[in-house]
Amino acid sequence: MAGRRRERGTGSSARTSSSSHLPTTPVPTSLATAELRWDGPDEVTLLLDGAESSALDLRDPARLVFEYMQQMRVILDATMPSGALRVMHLGGAACAFPRAIDAARPGSSQVAVELDGQLAGLVREWFDLPRSPRLRIRVGDAREVLQGQRIGAWQVMVRDVFAGTQVPRPARTLQAAQAARAALGAEGLYLVNAAHRPPAVDVRAEIAALQQAFGAEPGQVLAVTDPGIRRGRRHGNVVLAAASTGLPVAEIERGLRRLPLPAGLMTGHDLDRFRAGAASTQDRPGRAPATPGERAETPAAVAPPAS
Repeated sequence: MAGRRRERGTGSSARTSSSSHLPTTPVPTSLATAELRWDGPDEVTLLLDGAESSALDLRDPARLVFEYMQQMRVILDATMPSGALRVMHLGGAACAFPRAIDAARPGSSQVAVELDGQLAGLVREWFDLPRSPRLRIRVGDAREVLQGQRIGAWQVMVRDVFAGTQVPRPARTLQAAQAARAALGAEGLYLVNAAHRPPAVDVRAEIAALQQAFGAEPGQVLAVTDPGIRRGRRHGNVVLAAASTGLPVAEIERGLRRLPLPAGLMTGHDLDRFRAGAASTQDRPGRAPATPGERAETPAAVAPPAS
């Protein structure tokens, strides 16, 4: 996950009184070990196998702690300034971003796809998340669920899927980007939290995939990152955004400059130079995903409660 900018709190002694139901020791889930770390009287971070996964302000659902989520919100608000939205999140964890969207845009309908079924149930118990139909947590594999979406079903899609520090290959191929494009409406927005850790995972291949799926004209695909990653001095996370109709680049740049930790934006020729001719990653031979628009015959599992 991306780094964060904040002051550390005073720890457990400063916890809000409404947190007494939260666990104080590690909890096993279907796929990992979950643990909660307090970073202030109202701020808690979910760790999965020791890695930061989500951070929530228990009193202020609209507040986003992770820097990459702050960047995503800038892009979202500039592209779709107001109103309720239909949003699919590929990757759920503690659902910090869906929670913030729900707080800022009443009436939104969201689905978060989470592979870890026990974790999906636990975060419902631990945190004050929006209830269905405002937010449904669907248990399943992100790529498989993506392939089953109706054409044009969503206005916004957010991909934030990690296995440890890596994005699973099936989630970052050209075919995955094409499936996301199909599931979005004509003016849909695709937001991606991408890892740049060459040679295993190279964000430039993801940029190539998005340009092939959404278009390569300036403003159709952009990348937000800090100068160190852009200049190849370090590895880290990069926020990518894609929209076939184009993104409001100037407004996004203004919003990014107002963040606690300003970040740079690349699109057009700058993005092409950073991509440096990299080719998109393809699905492995033998993978035969469903055609976008087809749904599985069995209903999706939904984390309780569903009301």
